[in-house]
Amino acid sequence: MMKKGHITAWSKYFLSTWLFCISMFVNDLAWSQSAELSSQTNKTVSLKFQQIDVRRILTLLAEQRHLNLVVGDEVSGKVSLNLEHVTWEQALQAVMKSQNLAHRMDGQVLHVFRAAPNPEPINSVPEQTRDERERFEYRLISVHYAQAKEVYALLTSQGTPPMLSESGSLHVDNRTNGLLVFDDPKRIQRLEQLVDTLDVPMKQVLIEARIVTLSEGELEDLGVRWGILHGQQHDIGGSLESLKGEDGVDLSQQLSLNLPSAPLNSSSIAFQVAKLGANTLLDLELSALQRESKAEIISSPRLLTTNKKPAFIEQGTEIPYLEAAASGATSVSFRKAVLSLKVTPQITPDNRLILDLNVTQDRPGETVTTGTGGAVAIQTQRIGTQIMVNNGETIVLGGIYQHSSVQRVEKVPLLGDLPILGALFRRSYQQSGKNELFIFVTPKVFIQ
Repeated sequence: MMKKGHITAWSKYFLSTWLFCISMFVNDLAWSQSAELSSQTNKTVSLKFQQIDVRRILTLLAEQRHLNLVVGDEVSGKVSLNLEHVTWEQALQAVMKSQNLAHRMDGQVLHVFRAAPNPEPINSVPEQTRDERERFEYRLISVHYAQAKEVYALLTSQGTPPMLSESGSLHVDNRTNGLLVFDDPKRIQRLEQLVDTLDVPMKQVLIEARIVTLSEGELEDLGVRWGILHGQQHDIGGSLESLKGEDGVDLSQQLSLNLPSAPLNSSSIAFQVAKLGANTLLDLELSALQRESKAEIISSPRLLTTNKKPAFIEQGTEIPYLEAAASGATSVSFRKAVLSLKVTPQITPDNRLILDLNVTQDRPGETVTTGTGGAVAIQTQRIGTQIMVNNGETIVLGGIYQHSSVQRVEKVPLLGDLPILGALFRRSYQQSGKNELFIFVTPKVFIQ
């Protein structure tokens, strides 16, 4: 049996050991709490951590404001902090920047995710940029004469227009033919000035065409010469600028171009281009020739087109033919056999005109046998040329020939019908003729 003194000594030793352990636990708990998060006041916090998991620090900050926390899977890493007496927002922003994170508040839920390089979330945009965007506005710039999509393509050919900010935007509104811009009002005003400079009315060109058939030789009465003759001097080929006579006379004013011709048969084409005298009263001359049955005006179309925009004229027929499908079924299709004229005018600064002329003559040819029956071949002749003329000057396109041959009989009435002896009172002969189809083109700058 133990003595009373031994029991008392053991009790004292056990009690002192127990008190030491409790004191160490309390001290460690107090140090841990101050190391994790120390709230000095209701508005500031202090953070002192070394290599703490970023999710842990986000959890502590959310608990401080009694917020629910949603963290994306991409959020990871460790962070070291030593912050004294900072606001909760500053502490959160420091964590965001250190790990390239962004956040969004949705009521009492704090969402944290990896920040995208562009565009940045609204909460991570610098205050200066946010203030600038608050001054932005939408405005519709109307385009009156041009196409809005063409103006947009011109403005954005090198990327974002230089007068817009990096946060601005520009879009096409096809419904109103306008440009929808979002930016600072001052920048929008500069863009409007540039659009007004580009959006100007285009000059227009009135093209008068006359398609006429003339008897051979009648065209010379209108003042058209297909060759150049200057005294005893003959000039062929070369550019217009090189056509100068020995005495300095500009021969290009007498003729613009003489194209190669093909051998003539019953129906042949040898396109030629020439200028008509500026003082010629074309309509009056053609009317006079038509009254004398030496000319026939087939059509006189008039077209109005803008500068550098093509205009075309077609006259003829469409020939039907059978077309077979892979299944064996046949259908009727049509192919054009027309005389067409396409003109693209370009107005020069001195109000002269450069004309791109394209003439096509498609005529029905021989009938050929195909797997689906007979088909008509199309004989095609095409020409393309460019010529410069003065405003109101007439260009003549010719060289489409048509030959005719008619058997005629002249006789004395009654006596020419007698048998045997009637041959003495009548005469048979063959009358041949050649007509040529001409196209007169007169461009005029149209002033609105």
